[in-house]
Amino acid sequence: MKVIKMSEVKGEINKRGFLAKTLVEHKNATVKNLIISAGDIIPPHRVPVDVFFYIIKGEGTIVIGDSEALVTEGDIVTCPQNVYMSVKADQGVDFSFLNVKTPSLT
Repeated sequence: MKVIKMSEVKGEINKRGFLAKTLVEHKNATVKNLIISAGDIIPPHRVPVDVFFYIIKGEGTIVIGDSEALVTEGDIVTCPQNVYMSVKADQGVDFSFLNVKTPSLT
């Protein structure tokens, strides 16, 4: 068993310029905690694997394809492979969520 304390994991700025903490990374899945500041937007992009988001703190808008939803703590949003996704911290608060990719891109 391995216990991961998110508060102790060092974050790094990812290729899109946002703080990301890699929590789990192996061939079957990658789990990252992304933290974006109020007003920030992760621009539309897509990946060749399934993705889901679990909202940890704050609220914001997640856009998947042509659909968008205001989400808050405890919500889960799924995104099929190769569908454009975007995340917006557009509710005046910082936004922290888990980004889970299955299988991993590595």
